Amino acid sequence: MRGPRYRIELADLAAHRFRVTLTLPEPAAEQQFSLPVWIPGSYLVREFAKHLSRMTARQGSRELPVEQLDKASWRVRCGGRAALTLSYEVYAFDASVRTAWLDSQRAFFNASSLCLRAHGREQGAHRIELAGVPKGWHVATEATPATGGFEATDYDELLDHPFEIGPHWTGEFEAAGVPHRVVVAGAWPSFDGERLLADVRRICEAQIALWGGAPFKRYSFLLWAVDDGHGGLEHRASTALICARRELPTSAEPATPGDAYVRLLGLFSHEYFHAWNVKRLRPAEFAAFDYQRENYTELLWFFEGFTSYYDELMLCRAGLVDAPRYVKLLAQTVNGVLAAPGRRVQPLAQASFEAWTKYYRPDENSPNATSNYYGQGALVALCLDLSLRLRRSSLDALMTRLWASTDGGSVSEPAVLGAVEALGGAELAGQLHQWVHGTDELPLRDLLQAHGVGWRDEGRQTVAQRLGLRVREAALTGIHVTHVLAGGAAEAGGVNARDEILGCEGWRLRRLDDVPALLAPGQTRLRLLVNRDQRLLELALELPPAQAAAVALAPAPGAHAVRRRWLGA
Repeated sequence: MRGPRYRIELADLAAHRFRVTLTLPEPAAEQQFSLPVWIPGSYLVREFAKHLSRMTARQGSRELPVEQLDKASWRVRCGGRAALTLSYEVYAFDASVRTAWLDSQRAFFNASSLCLRAHGREQGAHRIELAGVPKGWHVATEATPATGGFEATDYDELLDHPFEIGPHWTGEFEAAGVPHRVVVAGAWPSFDGERLLADVRRICEAQIALWGGAPFKRYSFLLWAVDDGHGGLEHRASTALICARRELPTSAEPATPGDAYVRLLGLFSHEYFHAWNVKRLRPAEFAAFDYQRENYTELLWFFEGFTSYYDELMLCRAGLVDAPRYVKLLAQTVNGVLAAPGRRVQPLAQASFEAWTKYYRPDENSPNATSNYYGQGALVALCLDLSLRLRRSSLDALMTRLWASTDGGSVSEPAVLGAVEALGGAELAGQLHQWVHGTDELPLRDLLQAHGVGWRDEGRQTVAQRLGLRVREAALTGIHVTHVLAGGAAEAGGVNARDEILGCEGWRLRRLDDVPALLAPGQTRLRLLVNRDQRLLELALELPPAQAAAVALAPAPGAHAVRRRWLGA
């Protein structure tokens, strides 16, 4: 039986509207359709159906009523087996990698935002045909080309091939004999595409070498450069990326990449690693996706956290950053995790499960109540890797063992723990279980020092850090409290998120770090004047002594061989 066919027209660039015509041969008597409410890889119900409008249905010459069943489902009662045609419009103006975009400069879409699922017809060929593509625009996707369009083997595959359409820049290379393509939209004229191709190729070759081969025949990086943005979404043979233009390499980029460019290379590395870890190796709960509701797993610490560990590590192994710079990048992750009290409240397994309501919907209390399965999960991966290396194994061996034992398929937590036990013993498997289900501190310092990385405290805390505050501070707009950290002096003194700090000890305050200058020698008790919902309040706080502001990591002398085995560089 022939599957659904989608004609996607770039109908109105100025109004940001696609027009979609879905033709379904031999529909059911009561044919149901639905649009996903989320997209795999981004764990939030995003309600894509809110952008659909003007839906009509026809069967032959007869117009049929469309009955809406819920927020993202519809039903059409058909007469006979003649093809059913649905037509509708989709508003597309979301500047992200998760949905759809259309304007006079480019078009982009994930099929999960545009293509209704025909219930009962998810298997079999699904076809996309494009219309209204402006002259001079090009289409980039890893969907299989077919006469007049593109084809997917089923609905799942249809949703796993984003489309980038426009007058974009394209470059190609081979990594380990596999063709790769980089597509960049929105780049400055000074963009150095050849530099990006050469550096991304090194990342790809290092990752293919780690896994022992590529699980795809071709791969595309679809990058949109904007004024401000950063992120990505993985797919089976491609990734959609967004970055700030300042992150792109230019003709002025030094031989040693700058921080902004390293951040971009880390994004490429992260999403590419997902082609193995989450697109093939995947949570057992994700063996079959339910696109109409949340899909829960406790394993995001493994699939996102371990990928976050490898993204910068692969930059080092590819020779794009050296060992001293890599451990400085690692220190940023350490400091980010240590700055959030929530790591002592929410175990990583729970953070994974609750991503749908907590990680993707942060508020002023999030640092106090949640852990970050990306950053903290990366530190679990680090601890596990260094612990395995003390036992003559490695995290590389664990990942490739899981890949081989599942044939690149579903993974459960017992399978991960069993592989750890096989490589490092039952005690280490028990430690890993405690690291992700408990809230004790990780043994970072001891493990790093055992592998030739020195740990020291550096710098002095700002006044905001001493008080346990996060603030938004500007000369014209003042000092606004964004977060009050649990257990800090500000919380004890009654400061609230959203307070505006106006003064201290009777003086107008424009910078929080000016507070010490307003105190007498030896004075630690202070009075803050705050504006809270148009009311002026005076709060009494105790200013704690300044402590070290951050952890600094650096290679220790005389441990080059140990680090070389770990970092591969």
